[in-house]
Amino acid sequence: MSAQLHLAPDDSQRAAELSELLGHVNACWDNERRSLSRQLHDSMGSSLTALTMHLGLLTQKLPPDPALLERTTQMKNLLHTIIETNRQMQHRLWNDKLEFLGVKVALGELVAQFGEQHGMAARCSLPEDEPRCPRSHNVVLLRALEEGLRNIASHARASAVEVVVDDNEDEIMLTVKDNGVGLAMPADAIGADSGKHGLRVLRERAAYLGGVLTLSANGGGGAILTVILPKPLAQQP
Repeated sequence: MSAQLHLAPDDSQRAAELSELLGHVNACWDNERRSLSRQLHDSMGSSLTALTMHLGLLTQKLPPDPALLERTTQMKNLLHTIIETNRQMQHRLWNDKLEFLGVKVALGELVAQFGEQHGMAARCSLPEDEPRCPRSHNVVLLRALEEGLRNIASHARASAVEVVVDDNEDEIMLTVKDNGVGLAMPADAIGADSGKHGLRVLRERAAYLGGVLTLSANGGGGAILTVILPKPLAQQP
């Protein structure tokens, strides 16, 4: 009877396989979110717009009854609320500005909106020219900024945030600084509890692209989130 020898993969091979799998899962996830966002825009968005137009035409034909006019006003307000909710859902699933207007506009507008929404001083320093990076790099930069700002709003108790994007021939770097209470846990514990899974996933996404994500204490108070992604050789001059 012949014996079969099963060789278990070593740690490095296993890590490479898991990294490859995670990269594939993230790419599929991004494509699915993008598809759902466009479906919400093309199907639900157009239907809600049509309903608004029909309601406007119907209102013009109604008799001048105060009760009916009040009811149509309530319906208009409800439709506007649904339209805005649909728009926000689209944006959370996929930021089309990333593709149509570029990563500079997407990052800059996100910082500006965050400052307005949270009443916080929000500064953003971007390169003069649009960074030359693949979509995968731009998506990681945008997701890292979203996660960083979300954590600042939830935990940092900060009054100011500064976002800097440095772009050179070999790599692109995103830095998010705040002046809040600092790290709630050691920087090497990213992903150790459920509250840090977002950063852990982003760290793995950066690693899949050959980059790094770090979270450290800011010497003047607060925290610093940094993402560094090397550019593919084909992108370099």
